[in-house]
Amino acid sequence: MGRHFIDDDFLLETPEAKELYHGYAAPLPIIDYHSHLPPAEIAGDRRFSTMTQIWLAGDHYKWRAMRASGVDERFITGNATEWEKFEKWASTVPLTLRNPLYHWTHMELRRPFGVADRLLGPSTAKEIWEECNAKLASPEFSARGILAQMNVEVVCTSDDPVDTLEHHAFLAGDASLGVQVLPTFRPDRGLALERPDVFARFCRELASASGMEILRYADFIGALRQRHEYFHARGCRLSDHGIESVVADGYSAAGVESSFARLVKGERPDAAALPGLRSAILRELAVMDWEKGWVQQFHIGALRNTNTRMMRTLGPDAGFDSIGDAEVARPLAAFLDSLDNEDRLARTILYNLNPRDNEVFATMAGNFQDGRIPGKIQYGPAWWFLDQADGMTRQIGALSNMGLLGQFVGMVTDSRSFLSYPRHEYFRRLLCNLLGGDMARGLIPGDTGLVGDIVRDICYFNAKRYFRFPDRGAVTGVPGRTSPAPRAAGGPDR
Repeated sequence: MGRHFIDDDFLLETPEAKELYHGYAAPLPIIDYHSHLPPAEIAGDRRFSTMTQIWLAGDHYKWRAMRASGVDERFITGNATEWEKFEKWASTVPLTLRNPLYHWTHMELRRPFGVADRLLGPSTAKEIWEECNAKLASPEFSARGILAQMNVEVVCTSDDPVDTLEHHAFLAGDASLGVQVLPTFRPDRGLALERPDVFARFCRELASASGMEILRYADFIGALRQRHEYFHARGCRLSDHGIESVVADGYSAAGVESSFARLVKGERPDAAALPGLRSAILRELAVMDWEKGWVQQFHIGALRNTNTRMMRTLGPDAGFDSIGDAEVARPLAAFLDSLDNEDRLARTILYNLNPRDNEVFATMAGNFQDGRIPGKIQYGPAWWFLDQADGMTRQIGALSNMGLLGQFVGMVTDSRSFLSYPRHEYFRRLLCNLLGGDMARGLIPGDTGLVGDIVRDICYFNAKRYFRFPDRGAVTGVPGRTSPAPRAAGGPDR
């Protein structure tokens, strides 16, 4: 058969690339500063009985492919058996050639399961199912075991402001845990102004979590600030916002108050007033991040939950989202400028989902570097539909051409799956192949030490310096506490 499909030198096309990857990138730990792993499952060290539980449940990338292949919803999110769902996925895999799912699938079977000599398909499904399920029964394949196998040093989860962070508190006090698990402040429901029922419910939950009555806009901001401080005490150093586009409209105090008064009661205000209220809230949140020295992240450009029929059936975040095409450059510039003009712009990571905007975001980051913090404004890694070979390569190219690749803070999983860590490997291989190819062609110096140090910084050291994560002993924990039982994870998937 010749060379295996996914082998030690996968994606590495030159001797220089191989030396960079194996000698510099591969040994480094992973700092996963944006993920959706459920902290309850890490706290409880969840054990997965089958590949369907750990690999297919909640993975809307795979769901979309199965639907496109004509698989009935019963075998995707329905009541089919776990084996039947896996079998349908296995029958879909051969059709995903040139889709990143084909690479990810076989990389994830190789690490951590060691399945490197077979491709997943109808004829191999049963043996791979049985072989991998048997390994899932061992301690090395629990939630914590997989994190250890994949050499993960830091995981930042995505958490609603009303979350108690009880699982993070337990993890902070667990001396046996080899990975640092920190929360991320994700206040998307506090910006869901076009859905008054969701916003009003969030306000009620926020009032309960903060112990503050919320009747007016100032109460709302005060409660958010209280939760922001609560998160900070528990190790949080990042916020995250999933938005279609940044809004930087002008607003008046009276207009904001009037719109909020209706929304908090679940009523829909004048649509023309919503951009002003959204701008006001987003700005307040950005100032809080600056005050606390956090990093703010903006995931921009997703058009979410577009299929009304399936939204009614399955709810949000079930694989019916796409790339949006809203205007981003002018409002994003205005938003960042309004903060920078008062010297209250926090360290910021900008992620675009529409590939047409690569150069827009790469150049936007350069507008607000301040000469004090290296790489203060980051053009974030390829995200969601773009975290594949072409998308990563294009993102690295835009950043290289328009900014400083050497200050880049590297890759994230952006995933709920414990098996998604080969995405860091995928990124590292592509990065080393690009730089190794440039060395081979004489486009950059053939100095492996020089280029290797850049690779190490991008894969690990830049992130370690940039995020300023607290020492584990400085995080509020509950030593000796019994781990709370895992519960279903909520919130947006991306």
